[in-house]
Amino acid sequence: MNLETSSENLYNNADSFAIAFDEAWKDCERGNDKNIKIDEKIRITFEKIKTHPFLIENPIQSKSIALFRIKLLGLN
Repeated sequence: MNLETSSENLYNNADSFAIAFDEAWKDCERGNDKNIKIDEKIRITFEKIKTHPFLIENPIQSKSIALFRIKLLGLN
C-alpha cells in the first residue's frame, strides 16, 4: 500500500488509521515470512503507512490500536 498514490482520503483519526493499517497488514502478510514476530510485522506495516496523519501525530496510540486490531481480528 502506498499512501502517496492512494486515491483514498486520509483523516487524522483512529478509524482512518485502522483502515490503512488493515490494508497494509494484509499486504505485509502476502509477501513476508510467517515466522516474523508481531512487533516486527507492525514496524513493517507502519513503514508502509508512515505518511498517515494519525500515525505521525499519535505513534503510541497507533501501536495500541494496531495491537488491539491484531487481537480482535485474529491477524497474528
